[in-house]
Amino acid sequence: MRNFLLIFALMIPLVFSAQYLLPNEETIFSFDTKNGKKMSLVKDKKNGYIQYRLGSKNHVEMEFPNSRTKESWKQFTYNSYHRGGGKQNAGMDLNYLSFSNNNYKYQLFRTYYAEDGSYAAGITVTDSKGKETEISGVYKTIKGCMCNLEDTEVKKEDFGL
Repeated sequence: MRNFLLIFALMIPLVFSAQYLLPNEETIFSFDTKNGKKMSLVKDKKNGYIQYRLGSKNHVEMEFPNSRTKESWKQFTYNSYHRGGGKQNAGMDLNYLSFSNNNYKYQLFRTYYAEDGSYAAGITVTDSKGKETEISGVYKTIKGCMCNLEDTEVKKEDFGL
């Protein structure tokens, strides 16, 4: 009985963390936010769907899209820009993924600017009136890379630079 309780106690954290990554999924991009939330962009290992999740460490508060189907890929738009050459060439690496849900636009971002050596990650939420709210990510908690979306069914958009 004692062993059973020990095993059960060890499994509780696995149950809570599993809601951000199901057994058939892999993480594309994730990070913790400065306000204590967790953002996770995941996909089915067989590319059956893509899904955004945000919430507290123990509870997913938002999933988009709600259904996990092949059509989910078409609900996201990815754009990126990379310019090498370091500080003298104003090098940069910009990655953005956007989607709309309930009259809000969400834009995940990960940026690097060589001129000042700055890195940033987060989520910009824009309401229907154009008011923006930025949810800052903790850069050192980043896992994965949005750059892996280049060869997927996500819509691509050109920066025009």
